[in-house]
Amino acid sequence: MSELADLLERFRRGPEVMAVVLTGLGLEEQDYRTEPGRWTIREIVAHVADSEIVGAQRFRRIIAEENPVIMAYDQEAWARNLDYSRRKPAASLETFRRTRAENYELLKDLPAETFERAGNHSERGRMTLADALRIYARHAEEHARQIQALRDRYRQSRAARGAPPS
Repeated sequence: MSELADLLERFRRGPEVMAVVLTGLGLEEQDYRTEPGRWTIREIVAHVADSEIVGAQRFRRIIAEENPVIMAYDQEAWARNLDYSRRKPAASLETFRRTRAENYELLKDLPAETFERAGNHSERGRMTLADALRIYARHAEEHARQIQALRDRYRQSRAARGAPPS
């Protein structure tokens, strides 16, 4: 399988990876915070959903425009001002699923040379469509690992307190 085909497949599977790691998520568990300033599972899933919306715009600009400026965004401001702490994980996951499916449909049949088109990211510099695909394919995987680690820490903290498994 070519690198591009592999990236597209990883990208396509992102929502499945997130859904698996969120299976059986309890109410207390979704708001578990390891330390002040660290995101909860609820906040992480909201971030993944909103980041995919940002990705949708980035993909389209790189495909449609000549050397567009791809603006960075302040994810902490988004988390705070878009009220990630109140978002429902199931709704965020559904938003991620729908947006990712639309993005995948856009990307999957593009000619390979289209993935060489580029824009200029305001912080990272030159970013090709392939670079953006790589970043977003990895994004869901990395956050799924982060969620699994949080779930493991939550279970350990319950066990340390002598609480029954949730």
